[in-house]
Amino acid sequence: MQTNRVRASLFGVAAIAIFGSLSVVAEAPKSQWDGVYSDAQMKRGETMYVEHCGICHGGDLLGGEMAPALIGGAFQANWNEQSLGDLFERIRISMPLTAPGSLSRAETAEILAYLLAKGGYPAGAEDLPAQVETLNSIKFIAAKP
Repeated sequence: MQTNRVRASLFGVAAIAIFGSLSVVAEAPKSQWDGVYSDAQMKRGETMYVEHCGICHGGDLLGGEMAPALIGGAFQANWNEQSLGDLFERIRISMPLTAPGSLSRAETAEILAYLLAKGGYPAGAEDLPAQVETLNSIKFIAAKP
């Protein structure tokens, strides 16, 4: 009986030592605030935006009669906490209005990079990927963390 108590006590001390020393660090998800596109990609995206998007969404990205703004408070509220993959797929599948689905994945990523730049989000060293699976791991966070 005494041996069982000693074993239980040792087990309890060991469990506390093991689990007590583990620190749970909640890592913030990667977001557009982390510099997820490059300046070069953004410049290519500007050309694509002018060619395919500006006619409806405006040269200033503030929207038009039938098209929503792609920067600013309403845009941020609409996309807050969603992934860049969601935004990428919305653009890729439904835009431009005159030829939905005609943009390649690379063109869509370039346009998205341009939208992020015009929205005031920082550039980084790497191009924004054109794979939706990767973009799904990047959150759009309206307020700067």
